[in-house]
Amino acid sequence: MRHVPGPDPDDPKTLDRNFHELLQELRVTQTGVQLLSGFLLTVPFSDRFKELDDVQLAAYVVVFCGSLLATSLLVAPVAFHRVLFRRRQRKLIVELANWCALGGLAVLGLVTSGILFLVIDLVAPRPAAVASLAFALVLFAVIWAVLPLVGAARTHGHVVESGDEPVAEE
Repeated sequence: MRHVPGPDPDDPKTLDRNFHELLQELRVTQTGVQLLSGFLLTVPFSDRFKELDDVQLAAYVVVFCGSLLATSLLVAPVAFHRVLFRRRQRKLIVELANWCALGGLAVLGLVTSGILFLVIDLVAPRPAAVASLAFALVLFAVIWAVLPLVGAARTHGHVVESGDEPVAEE
């Protein structure tokens, strides 16, 4: 493979493309986190909520607050764009939006793992719930972080073949 220089990260066209790609990605996660938050809003109104022990109640509060944090992080790029619209701050918007998206994904992984813990803890012994939590945390870390980072390390500075057209890594 031969080295192909990447696009100029400060180029307005590159910034626009990066921001639009990020917004497309966030549309998927925003819907998911909003559904999770809606589900969590209904939990206290179920009959069984009164039966939760202290660990389950604490886990619920942490997971519910986490869903609020994930929502705020994943929706923040839209707010950044609105607040900074036509102020020639595209680079700042893209940088902040990227950090919020990464943080939102991390929190979403934690929240989803916490929900798994709560559900398994209600239907199985606590050690199974703890094992499920650990499994989910490792799963999200490997699939969402380790896998892409290892792949990027293996192709760093080289052309990545995508179909018949060589594409420069960003």
